[in-house]
Amino acid sequence: MLESHIVEIDGTFLGAVILESDRKTRRFYAAHDSVRPLHNHILAEPDDLTRQAAWRFRRARVWSADGDGRQVR
Repeated sequence: MLESHIVEIDGTFLGAVILESDRKTRRFYAAHDSVRPLHNHILAEPDDLTRQAAWRFRRARVWSADGDGRQVR
């Protein structure tokens, strides 16, 4: 890992985008359950990973469970 930058959306730490040793490959390290499907995902542009993580996180918040376990929109 040469460098990384934090992915934080609405004050919540989701993970980090890590620049690999080839200085081209960027890999996402997922730290939040809402973005686990993106863990180790590789894309050419770091903004692509950040956008996907933000979309998944915000989608999970909209579909979060209410008090009696049902999902709400």
